[in-house]
Amino acid sequence: MNKPTLLILAAGMGSRYGGDKQIDAFGPNAETIIEYSIFDAIRSGFGKVVFVVRQEILEESKEIFIPRFGELIQIEFVVQSLKNGVPEEYQHPDRKKPYGTAHALLCAKEVINEPFAVINADDFYGQEAFQALGNFLTHDVKPDLHCMVGYAIKNVLSDYGTVSRGVCDVSPEGMLTGMIERTAISKKEGGIFHEADGEKLKIDAENPVSMNCWGFHQSIFEQTEKLWLSFLKENKENLKSEFYIPKVANSIITEGIGKVKILEGGKVWFGVTYAQDKEHVMKELKKLHAEGEYPAKLW
Repeated sequence: MNKPTLLILAAGMGSRYGGDKQIDAFGPNAETIIEYSIFDAIRSGFGKVVFVVRQEILEESKEIFIPRFGELIQIEFVVQSLKNGVPEEYQHPDRKKPYGTAHALLCAKEVINEPFAVINADDFYGQEAFQALGNFLTHDVKPDLHCMVGYAIKNVLSDYGTVSRGVCDVSPEGMLTGMIERTAISKKEGGIFHEADGEKLKIDAENPVSMNCWGFHQSIFEQTEKLWLSFLKENKENLKSEFYIPKVANSIITEGIGKVKILEGGKVWFGVTYAQDKEHVMKELKKLHAEGEYPAKLW
């Protein structure tokens, strides 16, 4: 049986952070956040890591990561661009915004032929999340059964501004029944609220959300490609539109093509949205090293 692959979405622009946070140093020995995910993936049975990056950071990413752990796990790099996988008739000269996470997934389809996990480069997910993913992708995944690690929304907010989260509805059997991408969530007096376009919605603190920590059978590429072409047709003139993975998950659920199981590995999470988040992340990583969750040096 093939070992699962880890797909890392590292092509983000970092506009709110003010730089390329996916290659910024956070750990005690200048480790990136990505490296903790890869360390946890290796010890959870993954056999390959695929980076989706922008062309502008491709060479620097190779220079950083290949020497550090290239002998421990197979590495592939693919580029997400405004032309990659976009038929010429849908390419728009004024488009500047990347097409989003589901497009990034499609950019990797030529190098992934086995079950795989998908994560963000700038999020720390915790060892338990990778153990749950590795076990599911090795033993339970099917063409019509995928998974997602769920995190309670109260544990995945920023103290420095609003965040976007995929807010989940879950069946009593632990299956995802639907997800809505909420783009302006923050803690306020009286609870956690989504406020956008004149709407104010209170969200239960324990409600599971997607932190873009997914596990898929490789059949997802074919299903995503069909939705991608529909998305391009519908949004040719909408230069800020994005094609998100939750749209794919919702589609396979509503069409009865497949199911998404919510895994319980989402215990610890922290991430970087704003520059002010960096100090907190560095402090948390230093603490995890001190507690023995990670060795003094990862590699």
